[in-house]
Amino acid sequence: MWRPAERIKWQPDPGVWPTRAEAAASRLFAPIALGPVGLATRTWVPAMVPWRATEDGFVTPEVIDWYARFAAGRPGAIVVEATGIRDIPSGPLLRIGDDRFVPGLRSLVEAVREASGGETRVLIQLIDFLAIRRRPEPQRYFAQFLGITPAHRAALGMAEAPEAAVRARLAALDPAALEVVLAPREIEALRKGHRERVTDTHLAHVRDLPRVLPDLFATAARNAEAAGFDGVELHYAHAYTMASFLSALNDRDDGYGGARENRVRLPLEVYARVRRAVGARFAVGCRYLSEDCIDGGATVEDAVAFGVAFARAGMDFLSLSRGGKFEDAKVPGVGEAAYPYTGPSGYECMPQYISDATGPFGRNVPAARRIRAAIRAAGLATPVVVTGGMHGFAQAEGVLADGTADVVGFARQSLADPDWFVKVRRGRGDAVRVCEYTNYCEALDQKHAQVTCKLWDRIALDEPGIRKSADGKRRLVAPAWREDETGAGGGS
Repeated sequence: MWRPAERIKWQPDPGVWPTRAEAAASRLFAPIALGPVGLATRTWVPAMVPWRATEDGFVTPEVIDWYARFAAGRPGAIVVEATGIRDIPSGPLLRIGDDRFVPGLRSLVEAVREASGGETRVLIQLIDFLAIRRRPEPQRYFAQFLGITPAHRAALGMAEAPEAAVRARLAALDPAALEVVLAPREIEALRKGHRERVTDTHLAHVRDLPRVLPDLFATAARNAEAAGFDGVELHYAHAYTMASFLSALNDRDDGYGGARENRVRLPLEVYARVRRAVGARFAVGCRYLSEDCIDGGATVEDAVAFGVAFARAGMDFLSLSRGGKFEDAKVPGVGEAAYPYTGPSGYECMPQYISDATGPFGRNVPAARRIRAAIRAAGLATPVVVTGGMHGFAQAEGVLADGTADVVGFARQSLADPDWFVKVRRGRGDAVRVCEYTNYCEALDQKHAQVTCKLWDRIALDEPGIRKSADGKRRLVAPAWREDETGAGGGS
């Protein structure tokens, strides 16, 4: 993963923990409504992919254990991981595009209800993504993947040569010569792996995205409602299809790219179609970027305009993230796929404890404050969820008090300690296991390995009945908390 040049080492500082009475009187543990759905507290576990589904997208016992463990801490809401709306192979990622996935998802919802005593609301994040291929071995790329064109033949002076000879000649060229002969996207496919873009309108399935996607998202939302979820979060963030429509790099010429009002058109159409497909008591919101954090990408000003448009359209909540794009991702090794959290924009999404002068904590707060202020100035009351390096009570209470956000999302901190919420509410902040922001979890995610936290995954490995990682070396959920335990969380 990319690291900033300053390389300042930061320590998490959760500050003074509240007493039980102070927690009970706080904004953080006060209720809020997300449209038709009420949350008991303004605490939120954002979507995190743990890589525990089957290869064909079904819920497993390990998936259920993962979400039940978060629910035991009783956050206001849990958002289930990015779940594919297309019924296509996508590895151990949950799917929801067909009703055969509904029974397993219903079991997941029931487990969350039971583990939280009915307190935690559960939503599911719906995602679409375009094709991305692993970086090929060069000889195979030239022999099999590269489409030979007249431009290649002309550049090589091999207009009439057999295709096999052209391929052999290309494979023998040095890197400098390849820069002249191959098109930029062909160079990218060789050095990073082929990746489809929403601007590839020469491809019929990409050109048809505005026609196809609203119904795909609507079908997925209906399945979510049938499974018992309280709502859906439309995934409009990071490196994926909907975020790519919002990006300033989207220059489609069919009315869905270029000007800001065109780039937001499909996200609004998807929302409208989903809203019509589900009942009035079902929440529909989205997660989108406060900033792309790449050259030429969407800015905070874009995000402000999008937020007002989403709120005006009637979305029940807006959850903000930042960065996490393919455009500046680290070049993958041969046989690996590009990972959108390895470049500078990926760092903005998941900053580590080695950081710059801004630090890794609350990095998304200034942009979130601007977006929410614009929504309120437009006379709209849509709740805004802020995430990113949130780990302390005073920090969370502060962003609610100063108008930055209405709900606070704890991602890595809730992974480090799923009981953060119940511990703090009971005046037991001293027992919180504070995230160290080493990004151990992110490194596992990059490998599509089962995600765990280094602060607990080697504890009590001999505990009866626990599930372990495929190699048997890590437990898959945090050990249960006993209230007589203490931790390294700071003062009480």
